[in-house]
Amino acid sequence: MKTIKKIAVIGAGVMGASIAAQAANAGADVVLLDVVDGAASEAIQKMLKTKPAPFMHKDFAKRITPGSSAKDLKLLKECDWVIEAIIENPKIKQQLYRDVAKHMKATAVLSSNTSTLPVKILTEGMDNKLKSHFLITHFFNPPRYMRLLEIVFGSTTKKTAVRAVMDFADRRMGKSLIMCHDTPGFIANRIGTFWLHAAITEAFKMGIGVEHADAVLSRPLGIPKTGVFGLIDLVGLDLMPHILDSFKSTLPKRDAFHKLGPAPDLLAKMIKDGYTGRKGKGGFYRLDAQRNKEVIDLKTGTYSPARRPKLKRKKNLRELFEDPDLGSRYAWSVMSKTLAYAADLAPHIADDIESVDRALRLGYNWTWGPFELIDKMGTAWFRHRLMEGGGTSPHLLQVAPDKPFYQIGLGKLHHLSFDGEYVALKRPDGVLLLQDIKRKGPPLFENRSAKVWDLGDNVACLEFRSKMNSLNPFILALMNRAIKELPERNFKGLVIHNEGINFSVGANIVMFLVTAKLRLWSVMNWILKHGQDTFGNLKSAPFPVVGAPSGLALGGGCEVLLHCDRITAHAETYAGLVEAGVGIVPGWGGCKELLRRWTLNKALPNGPIPPVSKAFEAIAMAQVSTSAFEAKDLAYLSPDDVIIMNKDRVLSAAKAAVLEMAKDYSPPKPIDLYLPGPTGAAALNLAIRNFSNQGVATPHDVTIAKRLAHVLSGGDTDVLDPLSENDILRLEREAILKLAKTPQTRARVAHMLKTGKPLRN
Repeated sequence: MKTIKKIAVIGAGVMGASIAAQAANAGADVVLLDVVDGAASEAIQKMLKTKPAPFMHKDFAKRITPGSSAKDLKLLKECDWVIEAIIENPKIKQQLYRDVAKHMKATAVLSSNTSTLPVKILTEGMDNKLKSHFLITHFFNPPRYMRLLEIVFGSTTKKTAVRAVMDFADRRMGKSLIMCHDTPGFIANRIGTFWLHAAITEAFKMGIGVEHADAVLSRPLGIPKTGVFGLIDLVGLDLMPHILDSFKSTLPKRDAFHKLGPAPDLLAKMIKDGYTGRKGKGGFYRLDAQRNKEVIDLKTGTYSPARRPKLKRKKNLRELFEDPDLGSRYAWSVMSKTLAYAADLAPHIADDIESVDRALRLGYNWTWGPFELIDKMGTAWFRHRLMEGGGTSPHLLQVAPDKPFYQIGLGKLHHLSFDGEYVALKRPDGVLLLQDIKRKGPPLFENRSAKVWDLGDNVACLEFRSKMNSLNPFILALMNRAIKELPERNFKGLVIHNEGINFSVGANIVMFLVTAKLRLWSVMNWILKHGQDTFGNLKSAPFPVVGAPSGLALGGGCEVLLHCDRITAHAETYAGLVEAGVGIVPGWGGCKELLRRWTLNKALPNGPIPPVSKAFEAIAMAQVSTSAFEAKDLAYLSPDDVIIMNKDRVLSAAKAAVLEMAKDYSPPKPIDLYLPGPTGAAALNLAIRNFSNQGVATPHDVTIAKRLAHVLSGGDTDVLDPLSENDILRLEREAILKLAKTPQTRARVAHMLKTGKPLRN
C-alpha cells in the first residue's frame, strides 16, 4: 500500500488551515496554498495564537510550507495527498482540479473537504485518470479535536488510493473513519442538519422559548448542554442559509426535509443585523455591556436576561416523551421526526446503522446515536407512538418491529442489518476497546470506584469508575489488591486505562476539606502516606505497569502516570500537577517523581539547581500540557513514552507495551537525589518575591510557593548529602499538613468544590 508522507492543502481559510495543522501534528510535511498571496503565512501565524490550539506543539508549525495557488502549484509534485478545502462551488472546484492535475504526480490522491457536494457532481468532466484517484474526505471543525472523518469515493476510485488515505487518517491523524454513500450531506450533516432545522421550525410553531428548548434538547437526551440554539450560535447562524439552500436544491422532492418548511424570517434579520452567533455580536444568546447573558425572544426578536429553566428529572426517555408539558411535547416532536428520518434514510446513506450512530456521536457529540436512542425507548414503543401520532413507520422498523437495533451475543456486540439479521460489530485491526472487553464477562475483581479487567494474553486493566475518575481510598485499595493478586494469577502486567472523557481529575478533595475542617491531622497524614505507599507499590510492582491516558490527567491523576513504567498516551492528553490551585503541593509523589525525571535528564546543565528549577516552574505555575507532545516538554511524559494519535488504538498499544516489557522485566531502582537545600530555596524565594512585587502572585500563592521551594530543595539538607525518595515524600507530607492548617488553603479547596475554578486569594 502507498505510504503518505507529504500533504498539500489548497485553501487557507479556517478549515483548510486547520486541516494542514492536523496533518503537521500527524508528522507529515505540509504545503498550504491559497489564492490570496500571503494568506497561508497569515493563517499559520494566526493558528499559533488560536485557543484552543490547532497545533499540538508550536514547533509543528515549522512543518508547513506556505504558498500561493497562483504561483506555487509546482510544489504539488512532491505531495502524496492533495486536499482541496475551498468555497462550496462546484464550478470553482472543478477548475481547480484541472489546474492541480497538471502538477500532481501520477500516484497522488486528490480529495475534497466538501460537506455537501457528492462525488458525481465534483467529478463532472474530470479526466478518468484523475477520477480514479479522487475521493471526498469530509473533516469536521475543528479538525484537531473532532475525530470524525467521513469518506466518500466513486465507482472508479482505486482501492489503493482509498486505503492510503484511510491508513494515514486513522493511524496518523487520529480519525474515526466512516464510509458514506455518495449522497448529499453524507451521514452526520444530513441527519444533523435535519435535526437542527426541525428544532428551529418546531420551536417557532409550538411557541417554546430558546432556553426551554435548549434545556430539554440537551442533557436529558445525551446531547451537549449547548442544546440546539446554543450549538447554532457556536457554529455560526450565517452558515445555516447556505446549508439549507444546498439541501433544498440537492435532496429529492420526496425527502422529509422539505416538509419542515423554510427557515423563520427572524434568522435572516439576525444575520443582516450582525447577530451571527459567538463570532458576531451574539446570536440567540448574547452578552450585554456588563457581560451578563441575554436570550432572544423568538416572537419579538428582543433580548432579555437569560434564566435557564430547571426541568423535572425523568427516569428515562419514555417518561420524558410521555409527559404532557410543553418541553416534553416539543422534545418528542423534534426527536421523533429526527429518529424516524434516520431510520428511513440509513440504508440509502450508510453501510450499516452503527455508522449512522457513530457519525452523530462523533460529529455532533451525542452520547447515543439515533438507533441507540430508539433502543432506549424500545423499538415497539417508538413505532407504536409514531403510528399513534398519524406518522408512518420507517422501513427499518417494519423489518424488525420488536427487535432492538443492538444486542449482545457470545460476548460481542451485534447490530441489526438492513435485511433484519444481526451482524457482529467488527473493529479495525489494532483497535481494542474496554467496552468490548466488558461484554465478554465480569471483571477479575472490583469495588465501588474501580474494576480490574482481563485484556487477554495475561494482561490486566485497572479502570477508574468514580465521578470524573477522581482518586479515593477505594481506587487505592483496588490498586494495591491488583499489585498483590495479579502475580498470583500469572498475569504478566497491568494497564491503567478508562474510556471516560478524562483519565482522572486528581484526588477527591472532599476528603481533604473534611479532615482539614475537623482538624484530623493524623487522618490526613495517613491518607497522604497511604497514597504515597500505594503509588510506590505500583512503581515497584514485580510486573510492568503501563499508563494509557486520554483527556485530563491532573494532580493525583498525573501522579499515577508518573509512577508507571511506561505511558502510551492519546495525543489529546492534558497532564499537570495543579495542586497549587487548591492551596497545596503534590503529595502522592509528584514532587519526588518530577525531581527524579529532571535529575536524570541529560539535556539539563550539571548541578543541583536546574532540576529543582524545572520542577518548581511546572508545579508552582500549575502548568498543564495542551497535548501529550507538550507533556514531554514538561517531563510529565518521558522521552521513551509513546504518543498515539487515534484514541481507539491507545489500549491496544498499551497492552502490546506490557507484553514486550514483560519478557525481561525488573522494577526500576530508587535513586538518591542531591539537592541544594536552603541555598536553592533562597534562590527560588527571590524569584517568588519578584512575582509578588509584579502582582503576578497573590499572598497565598507566595505561601504555597515557599513551601514548594522547601520541598524541592530538599529541606535542610546539604548538597553533598544524598536524599532518598522517602525523604522527599516526607517533605511533601509536611508541606501539605502545614498548608492545610491555613484558612486560605481551606478556602481554595471549598471554592474549587463549589465552582470548579481556582480561587486567587
